[in-house]
Amino acid sequence: MAASSTPLHFIRLEDLADRQVEDILDLSERMKRGTSREELANHTIGLLFFRGSLRTRTSLVAAVHQLGGHTVNLTAASDFWELEARDGTIMDGAAPEHIRDAAAVMSKYVSALAIRPEQGGQSWAVDRQEMSIQAWAAHSRVPVINMESCLWHPLQALADLLTLRESLGSLPGNKLAIVWTRSPQPGSSSVVNSVLHGALRSGMNVSIAHPPGFDLDDAVLDSARSSATQRGVELETGLSMEEATEGAHVVYARSWQSLESYGNATLAASQVARAGSWTLDEPMMARGEQTRLMHPMPVRRNLEVTDEVLDGPRSLILAQAENRLHTQKGLLSLLLRQ
Repeated sequence: MAASSTPLHFIRLEDLADRQVEDILDLSERMKRGTSREELANHTIGLLFFRGSLRTRTSLVAAVHQLGGHTVNLTAASDFWELEARDGTIMDGAAPEHIRDAAAVMSKYVSALAIRPEQGGQSWAVDRQEMSIQAWAAHSRVPVINMESCLWHPLQALADLLTLRESLGSLPGNKLAIVWTRSPQPGSSSVVNSVLHGALRSGMNVSIAHPPGFDLDDAVLDSARSSATQRGVELETGLSMEEATEGAHVVYARSWQSLESYGNATLAASQVARAGSWTLDEPMMARGEQTRLMHPMPVRRNLEVTDEVLDGPRSLILAQAENRLHTQKGLLSLLLRQ
């Protein structure tokens, strides 16, 4: 189904105005209570995975089906081939097709395209340009939804904002502590970047704790600082776990890669080893104000967060996971009403 006008893409949370985010969260709450209809009847949504997925794939497929639609669910490793993202290149390499052509064709078949692009993992300067997801958005004639790129995971941010709202009620003035946790395979900073911007936009004060060398992307931080100044909230970075969790209402745990050692597996492993123990346990959580725990999962138990916290009354991780379903239903409803 080709769109008749320029589609509204969802590559990062900032693609939506504040009112649109609030509308999605309000609609998601109503849908969670069982108030929904088959808004996607006669619609097909294309899901293209260039990397693995558990929650994102399952929750999006379920969301589409619960709204009466259908999915075309494709995985690059088994269902199609490598695609070229660069414009103007002579295509004499591995990719037999350009995203320009694939996006144009897929736009004839589906009402929206959800993409989880591959990450090169060799050069941060290259990967942070997000050429693949940007190429899909440039050439698609239907809305493109980012299912986690190098810099952003806006679907997770929507679910996190709904979870925060359910847990805290009003968000302005509350403190969110984002805490780096140790993992032998640190993940992308995309989740952290997205929840950081979402929390600041919602009026929360944010403190970020991490070992030396694990600073977030400079441009992401500059944008976050600008947002904090604009909204009159506090943003602190580079703190210890103790400093960040002091007085926090929510602690958001997540492991992320160091940009200093990006693309160098040996150096990266050494850097994680030097960081020491960064495990969230009950004494650390008790430093806050009736502190809740959030983590996007997958989570390495008793390395990132102890069982006591994950399975205890502070934990919101299952609520986060469930809310992926509801906020994605709200998002799809918004995008396809445009």
